[in-house]
Amino acid sequence: MIAPRRFLPSIPSLLALEAVDRLGSATAAGQELSLTHSAVSRQLKVLEGQLGVTLLVREGKGLALTPAGASYARSVRDCLADLAQASLRLRASGPRDSLSLALPPSFGLYWMGPRLHAFLRAHPDLLVNQSTRSAPFDFAREKFDAAVHYGPEDWPGVHYLPLTRERVIPMAAPARLAGGPLTPEALRAEPLLHLDSRPGAWEDWFAHHGIEAGQLRGMLFDQFTTMAEAAAAGFGLALLPDYLAQAEEARGRLARAYPAPLALEDRYALVWPRHSTPKPALRLLIDWLRAEGAAEEGPGAPL
Repeated sequence: MIAPRRFLPSIPSLLALEAVDRLGSATAAGQELSLTHSAVSRQLKVLEGQLGVTLLVREGKGLALTPAGASYARSVRDCLADLAQASLRLRASGPRDSLSLALPPSFGLYWMGPRLHAFLRAHPDLLVNQSTRSAPFDFAREKFDAAVHYGPEDWPGVHYLPLTRERVIPMAAPARLAGGPLTPEALRAEPLLHLDSRPGAWEDWFAHHGIEAGQLRGMLFDQFTTMAEAAAAGFGLALLPDYLAQAEEARGRLARAYPAPLALEDRYALVWPRHSTPKPALRLLIDWLRAEGAAEEGPGAPL
């Protein structure tokens, strides 16, 4: 149940508080909100009177929030951001049902993307909104229906639907491989590119092939796609997931420095919060992934 109206300040007064907190003065807040200085001050006085708490104090020529006001302003900013996002999603989707997904960038583009296209062809009345996220977050604060997670099942409070294991392939610019694919020993002598979210990936690859890698050094990247760009430019060899490696291979930008992919223990999974019932659009996606065989065999998670 929503609180009684007497506890719900008006949107203009909340906008005034948020702007003063961020900009430091009623004058600057008024310029941003297209209000006069006195109009902003009136909004703040109404808000303080409604709440019965002093929110701001004057400091020199500006305004400063009291500790209570600063805490309240943070909550107000979060609420206004949620309201703006909800309005944007509604405006974009119109009468159609929508689904908001958080996806790792490369996986979302090269693996999940084609499957979402097929899903939407099967359900043309739906919209799927996508944002980039590479690490677990709080579903209660970020308004996503589901996300894709890579790694062990260490995201608390979520259901898991396994999707696929990561399979990696050493890739290089074709000019580096004039003599064809390399042996693991020859590959060890090449400059190697590294991803900061996959520490030890090359060491594990060499260990699987019976080689003591030692201390590996090289350029460091935060995304598979930028690492692939560096490999295509000839800076070194990149250990790429097969969905990206195959796409780069088809474009002729990269070639396999070693022919066989290596399947890793960790996998990608679709996750969604346990504390809420999946909306109909999410149920459709989960059922579709299972029916199309996009999800790996396994117990999955209940609906």
